[in-house]
Amino acid sequence: MRLHELKAAEGSTKAPKRRGRGTATGQGKTGGRGMNGQKSRSGGGVRLGFEGGQMPLYRRLPKRGFTNPFTKEYSEVNVQDLNRFEDGAVVDCAALVEAGVVKQVKDGVKVLGNGEITKKITVKAEKFSKSAVEKIEAAGGKVEVL
Repeated sequence: MRLHELKAAEGSTKAPKRRGRGTATGQGKTGGRGMNGQKSRSGGGVRLGFEGGQMPLYRRLPKRGFTNPFTKEYSEVNVQDLNRFEDGAVVDCAALVEAGVVKQVKDGVKVLGNGEITKKITVKAEKFSKSAVEKIEAAGGKVEVL
């Protein structure tokens, strides 16, 4: 069998309905739209979410809260995750992404103090928790706030 010999399986394709091509077709005259009304007109129909004049669902539901457009979203890294780096390494956003500790960095990285650290490393990040700073410096490392 060659490419030019390929055919669709019998019954797998169906011709589209040819509307408005005479009464003999069964889809002539009104073309399956019925007699009158908004949906029978060209360009007719109702907008998305319209419920025929009834108060639509998106207006019936209560709206609460506020989303601050200026909020910063930090990727979180625990101190125990920093043990995968060698002694004396400088750990920044790029190193964390490369090592697979963080998938992506939006507004920066915050280092949290969960777990223990045994390596002596320099950590550069936007934010640190107090416990994280204490643990990194207790292990002989350095903390740099960007």
